[in-house]
Amino acid sequence: MGALISYIRKHRCKSNATFLWGVRIESNFEYHNIALEQGYPIPFLQIDLPAEFKEADLQEQDWVYQIVVIRSGSYDCERVAIERRYSDFLHLHQELLLDFSEEMEDIVMPRKKMRGNFSEENIGERRVALRDYLTQLYSLRFVRKSQAFLAFFTHKELKAAYDLLRGGRFSRALEGLQKVLVLQEKLSSHNPTLVVPTLCAILVCQRDLEDFDAAFQTGRRALPTVRRYELRQYQGPLLEALVDLGYSLGLPVAQLQDELTRMQDSPNGQVSEMSLKELVVQEFV
Repeated sequence: MGALISYIRKHRCKSNATFLWGVRIESNFEYHNIALEQGYPIPFLQIDLPAEFKEADLQEQDWVYQIVVIRSGSYDCERVAIERRYSDFLHLHQELLLDFSEEMEDIVMPRKKMRGNFSEENIGERRVALRDYLTQLYSLRFVRKSQAFLAFFTHKELKAAYDLLRGGRFSRALEGLQKVLVLQEKLSSHNPTLVVPTLCAILVCQRDLEDFDAAFQTGRRALPTVRRYELRQYQGPLLEALVDLGYSLGLPVAQLQDELTRMQDSPNGQVSEMSLKELVVQEFV
């Protein structure tokens, strides 16, 4: 346990990381308490192997690892779990090496084949090795801010959600998008614009499910970031959607309408001619 604490401390000093990562299991309570005493908010990363995949007669490629990202420092009530196979970890490693081969020369990817039998002890060792691998990656600032690292946690779920949205299965799409949004907010605080497409997709689902109040609130949540970072691709369609929703709800939308009109009348406004839904369904095609 002391080695783990020392290791993460060492990498935090080298990488100037904002957060510390660990695993929320009993043996890590000491690490958790020390980090909190130092004043560091900690997103915990927990990797579990579901019981149904702990059978000795299964091949390793059949194992599914469950990853739970928990951000602490304050109570985190939004626990979201994703499932990844060894091949997903390997793909992440290969993608990162394309951009950071020199910087990652000390990062070792756990080997594909395990020695010994598929006992619970050996499987547990593999789980810890993959957990520590992700911990090492997160300790490197350039890695945790990379597109490949974030995609490891969100790409599969986003693609599935957008496929459901395009198929008109809005309830299931909404469930998946809300799950991804929680992960994005925990992992991409360095770039607030990354959540804008997800918020817009959530709005589309909520509107098609006739939950107009929730859709309006979601749009209002996305709008400040769209304005601040001048995301012109989304600003016009988002404003149009908010104005329409506001009218449906009987809310005052004069300011939103004026903002939209100014954009449309501006010679450099570059307002998208697509609706928000048309813009959203183009994602992950």
